[in-house]
Amino acid sequence: METGFFIEELYSDVAGTPYNGTSNITSQLEQAVKDSGIKTGSLHATCIGSTGSLTSIEFEPGVVADLAKSINELAPPGRDYEHERAWADRNGHSHVQAAMLGPSVVVPVRIGRCCLGTWQQVVFLPNHKATADLRSL
Repeated sequence: METGFFIEELYSDVAGTPYNGTSNITSQLEQAVKDSGIKTGSLHATCIGSTGSLTSIEFEPGVVADLAKSINELAPPGRDYEHERAWADRNGHSHVQAAMLGPSVVVPVRIGRCCLGTWQQVVFLPNHKATADLRSL
C-alpha cells in the first residue's frame, strides 16, 4: 500500500520498567509502519488516557533523568492540586504533566520507515502514576 490508513493498537506495560516507567516505543512504531505497508505518509501515535504522554528524545539514562526532573519541577508530586481535593487519588501532578507534554506524536514515514534523527526515539511517559499498569497506545 503506497498511502492509506492503517490502525493498530499497541500496549506499553510500565510495571517494573526502569526510568520511572518511561519506555522507548520506537521499535513498536517501526513494526506498525512495516505491517501497514504504507510507504509515504505520517504515523500518528496517541496515548489513551489522561495521565500519559508521548514525546521524542534521545533515550539514554541522562536525558531520561533530566526530563523526569524537569517535569517534576514544573508539576511536582505533593503540591496541593484541586484534583486531589476532589478525588483523593494523589495523581493531580500526573494530569498536569500529561497536559504539558501532550498525548501524541506525529512521525513522518518515508520509504516505509519512520523518519527519525540518529539519536531520536519516541518514548511513552506514564507521568509518575502511583500505580503501574498496561497502557494503550
